[in-house]
Amino acid sequence: MIDNIILIGFSTTGKSQVGRRLAERLGWGFIDADEEIVRKEGKPIPDIFAQEGEARFRRLEHDALVTACQGERNVIATGGGAILDPHNRQLMLKRGMVICLEAEPATIYERLMRDNQDAASPNIRPLLAVADPLERIQELKAQRQAYYAIAHHTIPTDNLTIEAVAGEAMRAWKKWSQTEGPCLMPVAEVKTDKGGCPIFVGWGCVDNLATLMRQAGLTRRAMLISDETVLALYGERVMALLRAGGFEPCALAVPPGESTKNIENAVKIYDFLVEHRVERDDAVVALGGGVVGDLAGFVAATFLRGIPWVAVPTSLVAMVDAGIGGKVAVDHPQGKNLIGAFHQPALVMADAGALSTLPARELASGWAEVIKHGVIRDAGLFSFLEVQANSLLSLDPETVTEALARGVRVKARVVSEDERETSGKRMILNYGHTIGHALEAATGYTRFLHGEAVSIGMMCAARLSQRLGLVSEDVVRKQQQVLDRFSLPLSASGVSIDQVLRATELDKKTREGSIHWVLLRGIGEVITLHRVPQPEVISVLEEFLRP
Repeated sequence: MIDNIILIGFSTTGKSQVGRRLAERLGWGFIDADEEIVRKEGKPIPDIFAQEGEARFRRLEHDALVTACQGERNVIATGGGAILDPHNRQLMLKRGMVICLEAEPATIYERLMRDNQDAASPNIRPLLAVADPLERIQELKAQRQAYYAIAHHTIPTDNLTIEAVAGEAMRAWKKWSQTEGPCLMPVAEVKTDKGGCPIFVGWGCVDNLATLMRQAGLTRRAMLISDETVLALYGERVMALLRAGGFEPCALAVPPGESTKNIENAVKIYDFLVEHRVERDDAVVALGGGVVGDLAGFVAATFLRGIPWVAVPTSLVAMVDAGIGGKVAVDHPQGKNLIGAFHQPALVMADAGALSTLPARELASGWAEVIKHGVIRDAGLFSFLEVQANSLLSLDPETVTEALARGVRVKARVVSEDERETSGKRMILNYGHTIGHALEAATGYTRFLHGEAVSIGMMCAARLSQRLGLVSEDVVRKQQQVLDRFSLPLSASGVSIDQVLRATELDKKTREGSIHWVLLRGIGEVITLHRVPQPEVISVLEEFLRP
């Protein structure tokens, strides 16, 4: 992690004054980029503009920023227009924490007038030397707002003293410095014959997206695929981050929901890529939940016989399961994920902070996959979920990040052992999914969220394990209690058992007409069996599914 704080913002938002005070409190150096230009050139900035033009000043500004960013443990105050240069934005994001000092146009106008009147030898500021200064301020701020959005943290300064703003910046720095470091190191990696897919988890780690994409060798255009809901929440910020990182982003939104994951919508994305003349060294960025990841990943796997893609999951299900492993697909009316491919992303970026925008039901659905990972391979993770349930449900950043990282490691280890499901080792990830997928298909993918269906499927699988003598009733009850604690369904009514049975026959885990069931041997251990007696399966379905 680079120990610099870089202040951006419009004129008179307090960058120089706040920067000096913040540097004093931290015991760091302070660099004012504008003052460095004045010192080096021997003339004030208005004279540089008047005598040599804005283009010359912007070159000097870039050089001053490059020099300032070479060090560490500095607070750097930039000029109001420094963020206009994409190279400057990329450099700032790479070399430290970027804090934007914000103010309303009216506040900026009042401060400019006051500064001009208080000056010992006042010169008319360029922003005041127009017919309507306030209108000009509003116009410039609107033009620059998307660039200011690259900041890791924004502080409104309208009603705050310099000391108060410095204090808020100090608090933001402490929080960022505690979480940013781990974000730059992957918590896990899917290892394949063609290389590795690093997985990053952290609260706010999406700020590093462009930097990490470049580290992964991606340098050209980024075709952002999202759904309408997620794009409205995060699209502007992610696009700004990509631009600041030197990428040329374009965005396309698809409707939200499982029903979107079909060939028809894949063709719409193909058309979008063709329209923009996408080439093999461009990248698809999948921003959203499991549906977006599966759909955009499938398109990336098949367009031009495969182009790079990046997974930026925003749902809990996608962060710990669907977004990891390179399995991409679309649904067929007769079954889930029947048309697909294996295509590993260049990297996965799971920003846990996105969970705070999820509805309670979506969040609960995601916890089903985390619980599943504990059940199948990590008894310690399962115990962590039991003990830390309250903190996890309240979305405590540290606890949630730990749970996600542990769940991700389980998935990454299993996938690395059996990327293309040839040895059978990866099949254990389908615990609860045989019945879960069948439930989704039997109800037209409209009634259950994926994790809800998996939760019911896990109960069916646990009971089937108990009926076959593999585990005790205590193990079934223990799983039930944790699922219930995270507000997940344990059974369902109004479901046709016959339809569910027929759907299981189309499940991807079927081999030579026989379903391979993933069953429990204990918390943290599962096995796969085939030719499970049909009467036992029907009996379990009758217990948990009521017509």
